[in-house]
Amino acid sequence: MIALLILLALLGSPRSAAAQARGQAPPPRPAQGARPQPARPQPPADTYFVNTLAPGDTQNKQAVLETSLGTIVLDLLADAAPNHVAHFITRAREGAYDGTIFHRVIPNGIIQGGDPLSKDPAQSARYGTGGLRELRFERNGEAMTRGAVAAVLAPNMADSGGSQFFICIFDQPAITGQYTIFGRVAEGLNVAQKISQVPAENTVPTERVVITKVTIRDKAAPAPEPFSTETADELSRYRAVLETSLGTITFQFFPDKAPNHVRNFLRLASVGFYDGTAFHRVVKGFVIQGGFLPTRGEPLDITQDRYVRKMAPEFNDTPHDKGTVSLAHGDDPASGDTSFFIVLARTPVLDGKYSAFGRVVEGMDVVEKIEQVGVNGETPIDRIELRKVTISRVP
Repeated sequence: MIALLILLALLGSPRSAAAQARGQAPPPRPAQGARPQPARPQPPADTYFVNTLAPGDTQNKQAVLETSLGTIVLDLLADAAPNHVAHFITRAREGAYDGTIFHRVIPNGIIQGGDPLSKDPAQSARYGTGGLRELRFERNGEAMTRGAVAAVLAPNMADSGGSQFFICIFDQPAITGQYTIFGRVAEGLNVAQKISQVPAENTVPTERVVITKVTIRDKAAPAPEPFSTETADELSRYRAVLETSLGTITFQFFPDKAPNHVRNFLRLASVGFYDGTAFHRVVKGFVIQGGFLPTRGEPLDITQDRYVRKMAPEFNDTPHDKGTVSLAHGDDPASGDTSFFIVLARTPVLDGKYSAFGRVVEGMDVVEKIEQVGVNGETPIDRIELRKVTISRVP
């Protein structure tokens, strides 16, 4: 609450146009209370944007933002904010966003862009003041959660939205209901998070992160989740090839014993969840363990994040012999999600208490190399990288 009051006080203090363009300093906990940079207060506009698009031109649409750091795809919420969506589509088709930049970033808080002035580096002192006062506020029930896309407003002017927008990197409950949310990130949230972390001075990036092009397209019909429709026999034909910094390990799977765990691992692997994680635990003569989310080097994309789920146990009669692959969990047997372990010796104490779902069929020599690495307690002294997991299918 103190941080929010301080931020509100800053928003209400008199500032020069140059200071407005530089943006607000991030509050002590930006991921919980980050706000878009306010523009310079201006008198109400005489006219506002009028939607001339047919309903079919705004419903079920996505915006593809190609940036200098990667691609971000937005689902546009025409039912929640029809005028804002029509405005965004109209401006995008006019090329208004092409060549603009993300002119304000708060690490793991928000990124802000869409100011038409930001096409011109000579106008940098005015960034954050352009492209406003074109839209009336559209109140809706959308929450300011991770991936929300909303219109920037001038201070104390609800009806001042326009071309500028911001993307929430993490939940921002303190500002829910204060800005019109008109979209949500469907793909590329990890790109948005990278943009939020570029070097900046007082929230102003020191390099130009350019929106090279914005394209509007139809949203594709939802596809079945990966590995959700295969039979147990079909699932048994898949193999996972784990490329590690010490060599390659290959898994086969037991869908007849733990079908949901097999689907879970294959699904996570297929979207690249495990790429860039590490084997974070080594207990000689017992297990090596990997796939733990905090070991991942890159932030999760929205699809990867969607597939991280708690798994109900599928205890079975598979013995935890050397090479068995099983899902790790905490005190609650239903708390496992992504972290798995490979057994290093026959361990009956694990039987019936952990869900075995596969075994090593190639690369036990690599497993043994990992077992022999130097450790501090159970933590490897040197990082054992799980560089990539590739899914293949045998005849």
